[in-house]
Amino acid sequence: MNRQFLTAALLVSAATASIATAQQRPPIRQLGAITAKSAEQFTMVTNIRALSNGAVLVNEPGARRVLLFDPQLSKFTVVADSTSATANAYGVRPGSLIAYRGDSSIFVDPNSVSMLIIDPAGKVSRVVAIPRAEDANTMGSLVGNTAYDGKGNLIYRSGFRFGGPGQQRIITGGGAGGAARIPQIPEPPDSAFVVRVNLATRKLDTLGVIKTPKIKMEVKTDENGGFSMTSLVNPLPVIDEWVMTSDGAIAFVRGRDYHVDWVNPDGTKVSSAKIPFEWQRLTDEDKVAFIDSVKAARERQGNLGAVNVTGPLGGGGGGPNISINVNPGGGPGAREGATRTLAQAAQAAQAQFNFIPPNELPDYKPPFFAGAVRADMEGNVWVRTIPTAAIAGGPVYDVINRKGELVERVQIPVGRTIAGFGPNGAVYLVNREGTTATLEKASVR
Repeated sequence: MNRQFLTAALLVSAATASIATAQQRPPIRQLGAITAKSAEQFTMVTNIRALSNGAVLVNEPGARRVLLFDPQLSKFTVVADSTSATANAYGVRPGSLIAYRGDSSIFVDPNSVSMLIIDPAGKVSRVVAIPRAEDANTMGSLVGNTAYDGKGNLIYRSGFRFGGPGQQRIITGGGAGGAARIPQIPEPPDSAFVVRVNLATRKLDTLGVIKTPKIKMEVKTDENGGFSMTSLVNPLPVIDEWVMTSDGAIAFVRGRDYHVDWVNPDGTKVSSAKIPFEWQRLTDEDKVAFIDSVKAARERQGNLGAVNVTGPLGGGGGGPNISINVNPGGGPGAREGATRTLAQAAQAAQAQFNFIPPNELPDYKPPFFAGAVRADMEGNVWVRTIPTAAIAGGPVYDVINRKGELVERVQIPVGRTIAGFGPNGAVYLVNREGTTATLEKASVR
């Protein structure tokens, strides 16, 4: 064999082996031991704020309260709620917790268009206005990762609005034979801006764009002049997520090809290489089976509760389901001369879950759902991945370092999701059992 040819062949072989090694996914390891568990139960926990002394603030929008737990999660004090227990009302809409300067925190209350500044002892030291009132809903969203960058700026995802916060109306006709005026709701976009606003100057600039779940609306009328409007949910959307890392960088995790685009603290931008992932192709039969399985799971959930349509769009299953029914003709549900907001109509309606046709699902299962990205205190990004093969146990998180490299895969216990991270390698888990949940503290290793 020609020596030159042999040398070239060896170089190609070595390069191929190097690429294969670089694209190998790390073996799955287990999360460290659970060290504390709350006796207090929650309806849901959307976000937490860990303090340097081990204490942790917990946001529970279902019960409309913010609690401050001790490091052992055994005792708590009420910071804000919807009763007379404190002087600070939570508000009727969900809010969000944001890490602020030092161990102080911000609680965004979109209902009052204000922010509560919470000191390390859990006391509200002052109340300030949200810098841009029109962004109150998006800053208080149940999804997203609103953050303070340490330089006087809040960073959050902008949102789609129905003609202003809660102002789109449904007007029913008066009496029998009346006709309904169907609201003209623009089709929500499938992307959103991640923006930065300065708390002092209120100057806003855009850091990047993310792909969000696409919402399709169906409007049907009946012979009595009534109408119904229902969203079609995509249970497997291809989306992007974002999070701020501990050094102030913004990580945009792209779902289309699974890589990270970075906006560094100095403003420079860089894209990392694609993250190795076991992409699973979906055949037509797979898509039908997936939709059927999601429908069955929804039916098993039973009562689905009220639907909020005035808040920002987006969620773990591809966005909120919206179902609105209006009957102006004097029959059941008619309200003569009534004017109702979309939120009021949605709460009065029976929630229906409709899905897009199977052939509109993506050809490859995406790597993650909305709300699946967290940042630890070491600068790493954790992504809860969608399983593409049968894996015993709980969810698996990809751990991506600041170079955009997949450095670990960590499995957490069954029934848990990561709510956030704390100092000294602490990780906080939400353990859901039936209709209630508890908070757990574990070690990363």
